[in-house]
Amino acid sequence: MIYAQQKLGITERQACAALGQSRGLQRRQSIRADDEEALTADIITLARQYGRYGYKRITALLRTQGWVVNHKRVERIWRQEGLKVPTRHKKKGRLYLNDGSCIRLRPCWPNHVWAYDFVAERLTDGTKIRTLTVVDEYTRECLSLRTGYCLKSDDVMSVLTELFTTRGVPDHIRSDNGSEFTAKSIRSWLERLGIKTLYIEPGSPWENGYNESFNGRLRDECLNAETFHTLKEAQVILEQWRHHYNHIRPHTSLGYKPPAPLARMKEGAYAYASAPSFMPPYTQSCNLISGPNNGG
Repeated sequence: MIYAQQKLGITERQACAALGQSRGLQRRQSIRADDEEALTADIITLARQYGRYGYKRITALLRTQGWVVNHKRVERIWRQEGLKVPTRHKKKGRLYLNDGSCIRLRPCWPNHVWAYDFVAERLTDGTKIRTLTVVDEYTRECLSLRTGYCLKSDDVMSVLTELFTTRGVPDHIRSDNGSEFTAKSIRSWLERLGIKTLYIEPGSPWENGYNESFNGRLRDECLNAETFHTLKEAQVILEQWRHHYNHIRPHTSLGYKPPAPLARMKEGAYAYASAPSFMPPYTQSCNLISGPNNGG
């Protein structure tokens, strides 16, 4: 504006009229809040610590730290500091069964439907390790991450026994058709306990969408970011990440709240407690309903 006035020898009023801008905009001085520098420092710290989080999840973490801040302000600082927003992945077309349907049991309360699956990884020397992931589909909480060199049906039973003792017995358990889950010993044991098994169609991982979504978060935020030299190191880091996922990490489908506090408040057993840093549920009918899977 000043350049236009000097170049053309016109008044501020004339320059504003020519450029289509209000005079108040030219005279307004931006006022930076007193806490701008502290907020910027905290945003940068969280962005460095959680490199795969965008500004909305960072906003949720800031609020848990006591900041009263709008996500638009965080976005402005985020872009002002040149922080990278994770790229948006292409949308994938939904796959269906041969008859064109996509029908599955929806979770309606805690311990209604659990899901489990295996995730493979390798140590730095090339040794293969496996991790059994168990999630509650309703609360989205990760119930267990058991890691070992070779996990078989006996190990699956061991993990489930511990969870049944501490968390109660679920109504259903969903899984693929892996030999560890379809073994006669597992099926007969679950049947005696009154637990119904939900096996997905072969070659249809989208039918176990909650667990597959969780496995994707686990690989993206932990397995791809960490180097494991020993099995013990992998077990410790994975358990730390599980604690972070349940108690700190904001979950978009839960209104940017972590799973564990909501789950425990729902059950009336515990209250939210802050956890060391690692470094709205469904209300539909409890019947079989058709519709696309909702990942975590």
